[in-house]
Amino acid sequence: MRRRALFLTAERRADLERTRDRDHRAYLRECAAALLKIADGQSAHHVARHSLNKCHKPATVYGWMNKYQQQGLAGLIHQARGHRGFSPSARRRDH
Repeated sequence: MRRRALFLTAERRADLERTRDRDHRAYLRECAAALLKIADGQSAHHVARHSLNKCHKPATVYGWMNKYQQQGLAGLIHQARGHRGFSPSARRRDH
């Protein structure tokens, strides 16, 4: 099986390094660290199992790669989730 690679421009590398070093969201710092390690030549599987603060499933790290390649850094940011799919304003109207 062929190893997936991640190629970064100087600008994208700088964005990931800044995120890894300074972002207030720990999960985003970890994603950025993983992507930088992959771009430096480590396999995503090895990064997931051995190179991060917490061990992850390889599928998780591959998912981060996919999101980053499709949407950039914005694709890695968690979106707020609504309670059971309802917005607070919709629940107020029902009562």
